[in-house]
Amino acid sequence: MLFSIATGSSDPIYRQLVEQARRLIAAGALAPGDLLPSVRDVAQALAVNPMTVSKAYNMLEGEGLFQRIRGQGMQVAGRGERPPAREELLRPALERAAQQARELELDPESVLSLFKKILKESK
Repeated sequence: MLFSIATGSSDPIYRQLVEQARRLIAAGALAPGDLLPSVRDVAQALAVNPMTVSKAYNMLEGEGLFQRIRGQGMQVAGRGERPPAREELLRPALERAAQQARELELDPESVLSLFKKILKESK
């Protein structure tokens, strides 16, 4: 299955699907012209309401990342559309981390130092 959900996440399911699709497109795992699984198939596989999947697909279509093809369903938009920058995909997580750092009254230098350390650990 192309998508998955984190049931314990505070993010709504439709938002999880939107973020996953953006990441897949930015990483090249979804290429222009690729057909997407139907709303019904995704909803069944994830055991969620089809309206949730439809909402995510509609949001992505509104952003120009997906396009509806009559008789075929949704596909990844053509090359004329600009995929999201990878940095922008990371922004929500960094905004949450920045908010937590402010709440903990940490200075920016120590937060950046910790982030650099974490980046090096994951390699």
